Amino acid sequence: MVVFGILSSFLPIVIIIFVIVYAVKNKEMGDEAVIRHLYTYLVLFATLMMVIGGGISIFMASADLISPPSYYQSYEDYKQIRIDGKIRNETDADLTEEELRSGYEQAMKDHKNRERESAKNQLIKSLGFIVIPLPIFLYFNNMRKRQSDI
Repeated sequence: MVVFGILSSFLPIVIIIFVIVYAVKNKEMGDEAVIRHLYTYLVLFATLMMVIGGGISIFMASADLISPPSYYQSYEDYKQIRIDGKIRNETDADLTEEELRSGYEQAMKDHKNRERESAKNQLIKSLGFIVIPLPIFLYFNNMRKRQSDI
C-alpha cells in the first residue's frame, strides 16, 4: 500500500514532465496539434489506468467469490458471548451445547454468504471500470492512429 501512495504522489509530476518534453520535442507541429496530441495521450492514459484497475478489482472480487475470507470468531469466543448475553437477559432459555454449536455454524455460513454477496457486488461494480472506459480508450486510440497517419 505504501508503494501506491508513493506512486500516486509522483504520478502528477511524471505527467507534467511528459507534457513538457512532448511539447518541446514537437514544437514544429504547431501549438494546436501538440495540444490535440497531448489531450489524446492523456485520455488514453487515464482510460487505460481505469481498465487496468477494473481488471485487478475483478480478479480480487473473483478470488473472494471463490474463497471467501474465513470467519474470524472461534467457537469458544462465540460461546462466551452467547453465555454473557444470556446472563444479562434472564428471559432466554438455557442453550444446550448442540444449540450453541448449531448457532455458531449458522453464523459461519451467514458470514460466508455475506462475503460472497459482497464479492458479487464488487464484481459487478468492477465491470463498470472496464465496460465504460474501454470504448473511450478504443475510440481515442483510433484517433491517435489517424493523427499519426496525417
